[in-house]
Amino acid sequence: MVSMDITLFLQIVNAFVLMFLLNGIIYKPVLKILKERATKLQGMRDDVTKYEDNARRRQEEVDKKMHKASTQAKAALDSARASAKAAGEEKLAAIKAEADAEKDKQLAEVKSQFDAARKELEAGLEGFATAMAGKILGRSL
Repeated sequence: MVSMDITLFLQIVNAFVLMFLLNGIIYKPVLKILKERATKLQGMRDDVTKYEDNARRRQEEVDKKMHKASTQAKAALDSARASAKAAGEEKLAAIKAEADAEKDKQLAEVKSQFDAARKELEAGLEGFATAMAGKILGRSL
């Protein structure tokens, strides 16, 4: 049973003193540490968000630069192919013209040889015909 004497009053005072002491020694420092921790975590979250945004922007820049470089490389490749094709066609036309010229030269040479052989044969044709006729008839003409 609880008796109402001076010890009850001393117990109440003791409880209040203990409450104020514990509040000053334990609760406030712990609350301060928790508040600092929450502030630090929020700062870290903000930093992470900032770094993620920065990384995303840089990735977009890199992607744009890669696309631009790819487009330029493709244009350069197409240009190089076109110039190589034009140069190849030009060389092919030059070789074909040279071959046609050589062919015409050789045809003219063959034709001149053919005409010379014909003239030579026509010149010797009368003598050959007379010799053959003489052999066939058995007498000279």
